[in-house]
Amino acid sequence: MSAPTPSPDRAVSALADAIGDSRPRRADDAGDDIPVAATVVILRDTADGPQVLLIERPDRGSFAGAWVFPGGKLDAADHRARDAEEDTARRAAVRETVEEVGLVVDAADLVTLSCWDPPPGLKVRIRTWFFVVAAPDGPLTLSPDEAVTAEWVAPAEVLARHGRGELTLYPPTWVTLHHLVGHPDAGSVLDSARLGGIRRFETVARRGAEGPLLLWHGDAEYEERTDAAASAARHRLEIGALPWRYTEAE
Repeated sequence: MSAPTPSPDRAVSALADAIGDSRPRRADDAGDDIPVAATVVILRDTADGPQVLLIERPDRGSFAGAWVFPGGKLDAADHRARDAEEDTARRAAVRETVEEVGLVVDAADLVTLSCWDPPPGLKVRIRTWFFVVAAPDGPLTLSPDEAVTAEWVAPAEVLARHGRGELTLYPPTWVTLHHLVGHPDAGSVLDSARLGGIRRFETVARRGAEGPLLLWHGDAEYEERTDAAASAARHRLEIGALPWRYTEAE
């Protein structure tokens, strides 16, 4: 077997530089006062299975050069008095989708998929809500300030291209695409999200043997458990070399 290919992702470089600032999680980290964003996983069915809409960010600003789902930070217009953060993020998801790709999605159709909380201690942290929805009718109209191009593509194909070093993905996008692989259609993804509930990724960053390592609840090292029964438990993403390796096992 050939040696792993070092990952060229800017995401990896940025995280590798920041790991020294990361710290263990405290009980109040998941709900702390940091900027919040929303992103939308838009799916359409084809004869070969579901495709997802991804946009390529310009080579500047947030997620420069990366392929991402449409989305962005919450702004003042999204807020309502006494609303939960998830509801505010849902409104932002609708607004950002129109602004970035010209598609109009109904807030009531958005199914909450996950919430990503970045490693504590980093200088820049944004908590992001992920929603999933079936593609509405209408053409794509890209905002030139937000998207260089867009593509409807099978999740497995995106991951394969990333594994060959052909494009940049950030870990939340990669893991979300990984969980989409194997679903026969958009309805299956939506049903799974409704039944499974919101997945919360409260991230801890570590330095592994090959580079940055992201851990979540369920991983023995995240929990700092030393009992023999738990020592093999894994929920992690190894991103120091291509292809990335995601493990979720009891």
